Amino acid sequence: MPKSPSTLPAPAFDDPKHHLRIYHGDCLELLAQIPESTVDLVFADPPYFLSNGGITCHAGKMVSVHKGDWDKLPGPDLGPVRARFDKVHEFNTAWLAAAQRVLKPNGSIWVSGTSHVIHSVGFAMQQLGFKLLNDISWVKPNPPPNLSCRYFTHATETLIWAAKDKKSRHTFNYKLMKETNRGKQMKSVWEIRPPETWEKKFGKHPTQKPVALLERILLASTNEGDLVLDPFLGGGTTLLTAFRLRRHALGCELSAEFLSLGLRRICSNQVHVDLSLTYVQFSLDPFPDPMDRSCSGRLLRRAPLSAGVHKSEMTAQLQLVQQERRFYFIGRTKREVIFSVLADSLDDARQKFRASGRPDSDALFIIKTETEIYLA
Repeated sequence: MPKSPSTLPAPAFDDPKHHLRIYHGDCLELLAQIPESTVDLVFADPPYFLSNGGITCHAGKMVSVHKGDWDKLPGPDLGPVRARFDKVHEFNTAWLAAAQRVLKPNGSIWVSGTSHVIHSVGFAMQQLGFKLLNDISWVKPNPPPNLSCRYFTHATETLIWAAKDKKSRHTFNYKLMKETNRGKQMKSVWEIRPPETWEKKFGKHPTQKPVALLERILLASTNEGDLVLDPFLGGGTTLLTAFRLRRHALGCELSAEFLSLGLRRICSNQVHVDLSLTYVQFSLDPFPDPMDRSCSGRLLRRAPLSAGVHKSEMTAQLQLVQQERRFYFIGRTKREVIFSVLADSLDDARQKFRASGRPDSDALFIIKTETEIYLA
């Protein structure tokens, strides 16, 4: 992780243990403050600039394209088309130059995009002196239909892979990619499904990339411990994948909404629960002929589950002797339990947390446990 405490702003999220850091703001401002030649790999999924009154297909219906203000063309919507796209190319050239500066001499960059922006990206790379390595066609199974019936169905995105310059000796884990491809050289056409359901558990970004795609990219062009930078973090897929593959990572996101989404996804993968169980066995039988006094033993003798005894009926025959609900607050800076309390509800627990003198921002997430003890 680059060290520059005097210039870099305070991160919105910092996990020194796993070397993950996220900044909230404009990527051009952040890139200008990262030390030169410190990043091994850049993955970028820049705005496609489609949210200007176009249409698309969603759930079989024609809807207006509006991914967010961040996806609108720079400048006024009206005016010469050439002038507007000149601004797009100017933007792409600016962030690519900034990314090139922070790349190590042997570093490389991946950029994903549709036809609306990827040609500008490729041309800007050539202008800046990047060494183009591959253009990957990412094929999406079952793409949405083309409702206008005047074009072929859009079923691919293009990824450009480039080294910092012509002198770079970029990382390529050729053998691993060949093994992944069942012993054959991997081609530049990749068929990878869109994000799975579990990847959208906490919400979704309109241009979210699947973890499987980022896994292939990072495994192909980085090694464990390498530093990966994503200047357009979106829903956090790059940092989430870097964490799973033991890479270090930096991310920057302009939208507070998607920054929150990325944090929820990353933190959900960092939760580890350690359970310690103690088993104590003793006898309550006054007679030499032992009896099974456990819940399952008593009830199964009376009526096996196959005979229609359900869990609710079993519970109804037991006496509840103790019940408690406990909340554990995990620290944002120090990843351990910083406060625990018995409470009837989450709101009650949060009030007790505040009453202890801690602000809400001290807690990264909260774990609730419920314990019930029955007398059989």
